[in-house]
Amino acid sequence: MDEPGDKTGVIRVGAVSYLNTRPLVHGLGRLTPWLDLQFDLPSRLADKLAGGTLDVALIPSVEYFHNPAYSIVSDACIGCRGPVWSVKLLSRVPMERIRSLALDEGSRTSAALVRILLKQKFGLEPRLEPLPIGAHATDAATDAVLLIGDRAIHSPRGPFIEQWDLGDQWCRWSELPFVFAMWVARPGVDLDGVAEVLQRARDEGLRDLAGIAAAEAQRVRLSVDDCLSYLRDNLYFYLGPRERQGLELFRTCAVDLELIPV
Repeated sequence: MDEPGDKTGVIRVGAVSYLNTRPLVHGLGRLTPWLDLQFDLPSRLADKLAGGTLDVALIPSVEYFHNPAYSIVSDACIGCRGPVWSVKLLSRVPMERIRSLALDEGSRTSAALVRILLKQKFGLEPRLEPLPIGAHATDAATDAVLLIGDRAIHSPRGPFIEQWDLGDQWCRWSELPFVFAMWVARPGVDLDGVAEVLQRARDEGLRDLAGIAAAEAQRVRLSVDDCLSYLRDNLYFYLGPRERQGLELFRTCAVDLELIPV
């Protein structure tokens, strides 16, 4: 197998610019000269991978199920084993009375997750509307709003009387972790050395969580301590056996709701 620095040809890699991704891409660009790192929204990364303009991407886990030719290329992921803080459902009414739901435009996995949880807990299938990137949660006239990423961390209370942390809700209901995104490759890509680089980047990032928190806190309007706590305590970056069990249960539930193909 090639050493990471000896690879010929550029691998186009896509990642999201959310805070939760920083430990996975911290220093990634300097680990190898053959990696072209690009940033975009999770949903757009999935489209670019499907369209062939990216070779590897950190895509929403639900998108992995749409294409049987995709392969998981690393044991680095974005997951949780409890409250995740950055994926929230805000509701103007008691959760069991939700009839309409606005979904964050940047989300696909979390959009599927909230629909699964509402169906499993209350038998609900609310009417759906998009919440555009840049729109405020209170701009939506729906009963409830799904927010993800950095803007979910600062979600307003305002007219919302109930709030779910979807990581917490899933882990309590399923007794399994949840995986929001993982590194996935399209077919036909030379992957020699890619897994090693992605895993090294993750390991280096986790060793420097304090430095990442100090660098990112102001940008996401958090204290350094809160930023560090989020990265260290709310997120889990290893795709292990229990994470894969959680992925399989998520897939089964999504198939049952016809959110993904059988």
